Amino acid sequence: MNKNIKIGILGGSGFYELLENPEEIVIETPFGKPSDNIMVGECGGAEIAFLPRHARGHNFPPHAIPYRANLAALKELGCETIISPAAVGSLRADIAPGTFVICDDFIDRTKRRADTYFDGPDVYHVPSTEAYCPELIKIAAGTCDELGIPHAKGGTVVVIEGPRFSSKKESRYYANMGADIINMTQYPEVVLARELEMCYLGIGLVTDWDVGLENDPAVSAVTAAEVARVFAENNAKVKELIFKLVPKIISRDRGCGCGDVLDKSKI
Repeated sequence: MNKNIKIGILGGSGFYELLENPEEIVIETPFGKPSDNIMVGECGGAEIAFLPRHARGHNFPPHAIPYRANLAALKELGCETIISPAAVGSLRADIAPGTFVICDDFIDRTKRRADTYFDGPDVYHVPSTEAYCPELIKIAAGTCDELGIPHAKGGTVVVIEGPRFSSKKESRYYANMGADIINMTQYPEVVLARELEMCYLGIGLVTDWDVGLENDPAVSAVTAAEVARVFAENNAKVKELIFKLVPKIISRDRGCGCGDVLDKSKI
């Protein structure tokens, strides 16, 4: 088994395939099995690992995804960087469907997820001030510019438990908290990657405006057909983005500090 694969991709809803003729790897971790077999193959001139977080049959709802096993399995393969695209709703009228939001902060509203590797006796208090790698944010935003993909460089994602969607009042509440987009899977992925000293890039793929914006005159009515169309377009664009990102990430000098975060976190 190759344990020198530097980049792992976590595919979100509808994003179950990336590589042509991949090698499938079965990994068992101390936290159980990951969502699916890990697919390894060539992408952008480098060998990468791809794992659909919901499994290829979309068998895992957001609250039941084995997050710790997923990240631990990618770490075992040698991954230093995680690229994590995910379908999101927009909480702002000026962030339209089809926009990619390069996340730079999060608000956790989940309730029942195992969200740390440090259950004792070793205790680490890992900072979340730059949980999303600042170097990767710049690289991703610049690459979106090159490809002409509408995007926001920076944005706060509020992560809800799911699988239900928000009520109108909840949606407005999250917007008033300062969240820009809403999602069900970015947490605890982002903090688990941090604990494993991996760089994490979260890309919110906006499929629709959230329910709290339905009375905003700047927001058009959302239909299931429109969401499905944007969903498909987003997945096609994110694959193009990933193929452009991989060689840039592989060739960078990793000076972000994500790789030694535990050095200052031990109690």
